[in-house]
Amino acid sequence: MKVELLVSEWCASCHQEEKIWQQIAKEKQIDFAVVDMAQPEGRALVSRLRLKTIPALVIDDELKGLGVHTLAQAREWVASAPAKAQSDMQNAGIALSLDNRLFIVAAMIYLMLGGIGLIVNGALLSDGPTRPVALHLVTVGFMLMLVYGLGAHMLPRFTANPIRMGIWPWLQMGLAHAGMIAYAVGFLAGWYAVIVAGGLLIWSSLWVFAWRIWPVLWPRQVKTDGMVIRIHS
Repeated sequence: MKVELLVSEWCASCHQEEKIWQQIAKEKQIDFAVVDMAQPEGRALVSRLRLKTIPALVIDDELKGLGVHTLAQAREWVASAPAKAQSDMQNAGIALSLDNRLFIVAAMIYLMLGGIGLIVNGALLSDGPTRPVALHLVTVGFMLMLVYGLGAHMLPRFTANPIRMGIWPWLQMGLAHAGMIAYAVGFLAGWYAVIVAGGLLIWSSLWVFAWRIWPVLWPRQVKTDGMVIRIHS
């Protein structure tokens, strides 16, 4: 069963409807996608179904409802779909998930901390121990956390493929933060082993991120009447 929820960034009620269908997607084995009307796929859907109101619910290419529905109504529409096996895969919506929001907040904090290096003994220009700390706060802390947060939010929306959630984003976040702390302590104290440990922790967080993103990058496989169809979003 193919379920598409047509939404827009500026639509407040779309966020409510999306939460309901994210819950349904956890319960039922459906091919669920949140479609932004600003994207080409969304514009095509609006044109084909002549939609004038969002959120709009489309099931198997047929318009089923407009506006916000109750969880009970949503469950009734997909009652024929089989129950979903336990999985950590989840579709991304228009709203930032908690983990992605925290990644971006962390990026801003690391940027501010790195900026302090500009006024502490000219850290970015000097050869003192604060220089590598400030540089890593900006490059690894700010840039990497921003990539983590925005990448995990935007890429699944571009491909309409689910991303690994569950414990994985929190493990990724914990490894990255632990690595940054080890980097800072190691450089300031001159402990090479701690610096190496920090690098390994951050490297591990990169692998977790790659593990989460990998399924997002490839066409989905949907079984229809015994056949496997590869969908290129």
